[in-house]
Amino acid sequence: METFFCEGARVWLMHKEQLLPSTVSSSDHSSLVLTTDYGKAIYLQTAELNRETLYPMHPSSIHGVEDMSTLAELHEAAIMHNLFLRYSKDDIYTNIGSILAAVNPYKPIAGLYDADAVDLYSKHQMGELPPHIFAVANECYRCLWKRHDSQCVLISGESGAGKTESTKLLLKFLSVMSQNSAGAPLTERTTRVEQALVQSSPIMEAFGNAKTVYNNNSSRFGKFIQLHFSQNGNIQGGCIIDCILRRTESFDKIPERETTIFFILC
Repeated sequence: METFFCEGARVWLMHKEQLLPSTVSSSDHSSLVLTTDYGKAIYLQTAELNRETLYPMHPSSIHGVEDMSTLAELHEAAIMHNLFLRYSKDDIYTNIGSILAAVNPYKPIAGLYDADAVDLYSKHQMGELPPHIFAVANECYRCLWKRHDSQCVLISGESGAGKTESTKLLLKFLSVMSQNSAGAPLTERTTRVEQALVQSSPIMEAFGNAKTVYNNNSSRFGKFIQLHFSQNGNIQGGCIIDCILRRTESFDKIPERETTIFFILC
């Protein structure tokens, strides 16, 4: 294993029952100095080394991937490390097969959701462009006509993760697609039902701030949103239904501070 321990090599270190992404700072025949990505220096004797305590990091984990189903190392540390690598480059979206993982950036990212981004993702199928919530919205919109069946998007995450914002972005994209399919002049689009749905954002946020007998900050308050499309592809109507996710057998595994949004296209 000595070839894996050259200076600068990227490795996984098992330390206190946790896998830590680390870099080899120096090594000789008797000892090894590692620096974890969290800034901690760890000294190891060569006699302590084995495949359980230290092993080389796969290139897919070193550079990061857009789709984590392609990671060669499928463990929690590799997943979190990949998300961090992308997050540090303002790539807040990452695919896991057909699932999209989003990390709240807590800051604006220029050009991420502007009109050019909507136009770009509306012209490509999922997988042709970097992961994005617009890619999910476009795939659902396309599948309405390709499969002739209703589509569902499930948005789930911890409190403050950005579920309501993600829902608003889905509405924004679908609103533009609906207006494009209707072929209406730009001057007439402001009166359409799509605008009413987009303007419902404050109401959606009010749902999230409601108080229930189970939790003061409504952490188990879910929303069921349904949109109805015509055969021409434009939105004809929709509804927002609030629901409390009680601890039943069906939702027994939902974390205490997690809420869910069901987004139905039909």
